[in-house]
Amino acid sequence: MLALKKKREAEAKAKAEAAAAQPMDVDKPDAPGGKEKVSLLGIGGKKKTKSGENGTTKKRTPGELRIQNDIAELDGGKVATIEFPNPNDLTKFRVFVTPDSGFWKKARYEFEFVIGGHYPHEAPKVTCHTKIYHPNINLEGKVCLNILREDWKPVLDINAVIYGLIYLFYEPNPDDPLNHEAAELFRKDVHQFERLVTRTLRGGMLDGVQFERLV
Repeated sequence: MLALKKKREAEAKAKAEAAAAQPMDVDKPDAPGGKEKVSLLGIGGKKKTKSGENGTTKKRTPGELRIQNDIAELDGGKVATIEFPNPNDLTKFRVFVTPDSGFWKKARYEFEFVIGGHYPHEAPKVTCHTKIYHPNINLEGKVCLNILREDWKPVLDINAVIYGLIYLFYEPNPDDPLNHEAAELFRKDVHQFERLVTRTLRGGMLDGVQFERLV
């Protein structure tokens, strides 16, 4: 008798587990026959995903996985902060650099990062959206940084680029310029260079170009 009782309990448990794995039936008056099967995980028993297309999850590429790891390790301290306009898109974001010393101290500069499909085998695209008088950043926002060009290697990451940008504010490189006039003045008369930088930071005009007041 005891063995029979245990056998029946085991069968009942198996049926309960099988029933739990099946979609729950919900009565819908407008459905054919008055009943339609709807799974608690979503229509047709497939788990809903953010993509919402056929219940499938978009597989991340190796580049996207690398970006995800890089983002998790970002650390610009108080000098650099990162913002994602679209939290679901890690390939486009903004980095704001506010130097705590040097010619551009306390001014806030916005850089846009765009990560291409071949990352990390190609460098991110970086553009400065704040007008600046700087030997290595021209008025169109192009940035001259060696690791964004010939010195880029797949072992480098987004943090390395951010540190490189910060370093440009502390140690401009007049020997590899984009703004050649600024670089020439920096080499010949650093005090005059500093005066012109200060003028631009206060919203002044330089060579017919109006700068935004940043300090």
